[in-house]
Amino acid sequence: MRIFSDINEFNREISKNATETAVAIGKFDGIHRGHQKLIEVIKSMQARGLKSVVFTFDMPPAAFFTGHDVAVLTTNDERREYLAENDVDYLIEYPVNQETISTEPEVFIRDVLRDKLNARVVAAGSDCSFGKDGRGNLELLRSMQGCMGFETVEVDKVRYNGEEISSTLVRSKVSDGDMEAARELLGHPYSFAGKVSHGRKLGSSELSMPTVNIMPEKNKLLPPFGVYFSDVVIGSEIFHGITNVGRKPTLSDHEAVSVETFLYDFDDDIYGENLRVELLHWRREERKFENLDALKKQMHEDMEAGRMWHKNIDAKY
Repeated sequence: MRIFSDINEFNREISKNATETAVAIGKFDGIHRGHQKLIEVIKSMQARGLKSVVFTFDMPPAAFFTGHDVAVLTTNDERREYLAENDVDYLIEYPVNQETISTEPEVFIRDVLRDKLNARVVAAGSDCSFGKDGRGNLELLRSMQGCMGFETVEVDKVRYNGEEISSTLVRSKVSDGDMEAARELLGHPYSFAGKVSHGRKLGSSELSMPTVNIMPEKNKLLPPFGVYFSDVVIGSEIFHGITNVGRKPTLSDHEAVSVETFLYDFDDDIYGENLRVELLHWRREERKFENLDALKKQMHEDMEAGRMWHKNIDAKY
């Protein structure tokens, strides 16, 4: 997958071979089942010789308008990895700035979709919005498609338990610690991706429980601090474990937020490697214990409960 932030550069790239495209428009935060349906539509157009393009933004537009970070389900790096794994041809991370947010939607359709992206198919949900004041919508795409030379494909909403799946709904489930519901909405577990870093090494030295530690990006949406049953994906392998998301208050009052995982029956040195931690089930809240012995006792109980939970899950599949 090729990634572009400069649509002029993208246009130069596709102009070499007169490439025509199928474009999906959206924020793609979380890449939930509704987003996946959009992606499948543009990928299906490859049979017509069209290259698939996901058109999104380099930052949440709300972050630009408010001037501060907005928590996201999927960081830019995580989104890139997912789309690459799912064989999207191109990703456009359109810059959010005063000029781009002030673009009239009709101008966006003409200058960006038609002239720069060479779109022959544009796929969008019924609630899509773009251009100045968010005035661009599905109706405008349809009204201009004839003269702009593309076909507009409306992608119906996906529903879960009677509710339309949206990034807002996913955020509410993650914020509640309901990882099973989040997984149903996303079509995959809620996860953290990153490079294994060295913590204070108390897990291996004082608790006799070696762990892998990653630091979440500052704008990544955090679930409630606590212990979760989890899977860790390293390359093509999956390992079961338990994960603590939080500040480890028993060890220090000033710990940075981390995602720290104990893997059952695993002691390889993977410092510096990239991995993905998938949160599967809420176990308990994070709390401060009176001493390390009390923490160690609770962690052993968590580990045994986690082993049993994973064993039961594995037996179902």
